[in-house]
Amino acid sequence: MDNKAPNRAPSFLALTPLILFLCLYLGTSLLLNDFYKVPITVAFAISSLYAIVITRKIKLEDRVNLFSQGAGNKTLLLMVWIFILAGAFAKSAKEMGAVESTVNLTLNILPANFILPGLFLAACFISLSIGTSVGTIAALTPVAVGIAQDMNTPIALVVAIIVGGAYFGDNLSFISDTTIIATQSQGCKMSDKFKVNIFIVAPAAIIMLIYYLMLGQDVCLVSEAKNVEWIKIIPYIVVLLTAIFGVNVMVVLTIGLLLCGVIGIATGSYDFFGWLAAMGEGVMGMSELIIVTLLAGGMLELIRYNGGLAFLTEKLTKRVKGKRGCELCIALLVALSDFCTANNTVAIITVGPIAKSLAEKYDVDPRRSASILDTFSCFAQGIIPYGAQMLIAAGLASLQPNEIARYMYYPILVGIIALVAILLRYPKMKTSN
Repeated sequence: MDNKAPNRAPSFLALTPLILFLCLYLGTSLLLNDFYKVPITVAFAISSLYAIVITRKIKLEDRVNLFSQGAGNKTLLLMVWIFILAGAFAKSAKEMGAVESTVNLTLNILPANFILPGLFLAACFISLSIGTSVGTIAALTPVAVGIAQDMNTPIALVVAIIVGGAYFGDNLSFISDTTIIATQSQGCKMSDKFKVNIFIVAPAAIIMLIYYLMLGQDVCLVSEAKNVEWIKIIPYIVVLLTAIFGVNVMVVLTIGLLLCGVIGIATGSYDFFGWLAAMGEGVMGMSELIIVTLLAGGMLELIRYNGGLAFLTEKLTKRVKGKRGCELCIALLVALSDFCTANNTVAIITVGPIAKSLAEKYDVDPRRSASILDTFSCFAQGIIPYGAQMLIAAGLASLQPNEIARYMYYPILVGIIALVAILLRYPKMKTSN
């Protein structure tokens, strides 16, 4: 079978595996008010089997091969490597005492009512510097969990603050893959797209900062801050600095992991085999996340192959009229594509050529179309419970993704402001040179 053959005709049936997953996982969980009733791995397994069943006109072996190609996508496998390293680093750092020391440092420096906005600002700055939401989440989530445990604040809320701030930088950073792809696909400069985007996301970030500041007034510490063991903070400092200077996230996590081993053994926190045991436990803690990532990749590849994305494109572009309608269509296309692929980069790659064609036809400024692509893909990625960012945060915090998703105010606010910006034709665009 030639899996590179053209995709099939647009088909609503192709989207039903995703609908089945949402009903099994989200629908049942909301109905029963219990997000542990249906494990996310089981929901994805059932939906994946259903996706294989409804794929017709090719042999069962070829259907499974197609599913496996989606699960083995190089982007997904890179994410799996990151998950493995992040799990090993997080657990070895925790066992060595890095998290406790970093939490104590934070509690010593910041008054309790400034901790929540401080965490949001830290996530915004780091993600803007390194251009990756995943790297930011991997570095800050363990610290956020430790801080939340010393406050009268839900852990899921504090983790959501980190994830929200991570999306701020992912959307704006000049070295973010979403920024690069969005601008390249629309034929505009990254600096021009940044100038449009900042008018949308800055108000959202300011509103959230004020909200977290107000929310922080009710925060109090349940335990006194202890003395800081500075040497045990070194792995986090090195991880953050190397990430800010643009070092590959896998290299960053490997360096942090080695530092945890050296410092942990030197301080007697564990011996060599204790370090290995901590790494192993950390990797196993990511097993559900890895399984979900692979199942989602395979299922979403079958949705694409069977014409699910083509169906969305056909239906949404059929009645486009005028610039405002064109921009709304691009926003819906990239958001729905993200729902179907659980990857904002892939969503932009998928919709980019269509968006450019529509923008040229309806004379939409490429700076606006690039901004819409990036902003609405981040909005969608920020609210789905099966996106890589939400999954890795949930894995590191030992939570269910939906527990975090309920507090994801920042991406929702960005989506609302971006929608209003389209309707009001804001910001006003000057002619590009």
